[in-house]
Amino acid sequence: MHFSIVALIGRYEDSGMDAPLRELASVLTQANIKVIIEKDTAKNTGVREYHTGSLEQIGQIADLAIVMGGDGTMLGAARTLCKYAIPLLGINHGRLGFITDIPVHDSINAVKAVLEGKFTIEKRSLLEGSVIRDRKVLTTDLALNDIVLNRSGRGGMIEISVDYDGAYMYSQRTDGLIVSTPTGSTAYALSANGPIIHPMVDAFLLVPVAPQTLSHRPIAVPSSGTLTLTLSNVSRAGSGASVHFDMQTWSDLQAGDKIMIKKASHKVQFLHPVGYSYFSTLRKKLHWNIMPNDENSIK
Repeated sequence: MHFSIVALIGRYEDSGMDAPLRELASVLTQANIKVIIEKDTAKNTGVREYHTGSLEQIGQIADLAIVMGGDGTMLGAARTLCKYAIPLLGINHGRLGFITDIPVHDSINAVKAVLEGKFTIEKRSLLEGSVIRDRKVLTTDLALNDIVLNRSGRGGMIEISVDYDGAYMYSQRTDGLIVSTPTGSTAYALSANGPIIHPMVDAFLLVPVAPQTLSHRPIAVPSSGTLTLTLSNVSRAGSGASVHFDMQTWSDLQAGDKIMIKKASHKVQFLHPVGYSYFSTLRKKLHWNIMPNDENSIK
C-alpha cells in the first residue's frame, strides 16, 4: 500500500494541537507525501500552511487519514470516510482511546513505520439505522459504536418492543436500549454492564439501560439479520424519546416510531503498527494485569 496523499484530522478543541499536527505534517512532507488538513482542523488550530479540504474532499483524494484526538474524533471521521475505503490511523490525544490506540508520544515512530509498510489492516463493521414513521423513512445514519434509543431528559421510562428478522424478541420498560457493534462494546455499552466483544466477532450487542425488570440482560445476536425497535409507548404525558447514532442525536420520537438497524454495507479500515494487540489495549485501558511488553505504551 503506497501513500502519496495523507490527510490529517485533529480534535481542534484541544489546546496545543497545532504543534503535533505540524510535526506530523513535516514528517510526511520530508517523505515526499502531499499533506491535506481537514478544513475545520486547519481553521481552529491555525495550521493553514497546507492544502485543506472537507472530509468528503479528503475521501475523494487521500490514500490515508491520520486522526489525532480521542475516540469521538475517530468516530466522526470514520462514519464519513468509510464509504471511500480510506484506511485510518488513530493517535490518542484524548483519554481512553480504544480505537485511537497509538500514544501521542510514540506517534512519529508509528507513522514512520506505517510509511515503511510495517502495519496490519483491520476491518470493522458499522451499523446502519433508519427511523421510520407510518412506513416513511425520516432519517438514516451510520454508527461505528452504537445506536441508542433512550428516553428524553424530561420524561420517564419508555417501552420498547424488539424484533429480530421479524421474530419477536421481547418488550421492556427502560431508560433506553443500546444496540452496539463489537467496537462499541467498550463504549456506552460497557458502562451499562454489557460484555466486551472482540471486534472480529460478527454480532450485534443489545444492552438495556436501567430496565424496570432486572431479568432483562444483554444479548448478542448475529449481525446478518435486521433489528427493529418499536417505541411502543411513553410512560406519561410530556415524556419523549430520542435516537442517537454515535452520539449524533435525532430527537422527538413518537409512540409507534420504528428504528430499523442492520449491518452497513461499508466497513472501516484501521491501520495498526506491527505489534498491535487488541488484548494489550484492553489491559492498558481497563487496568487489567499489565504485561512487561505493555509498559512502554501505558501513557
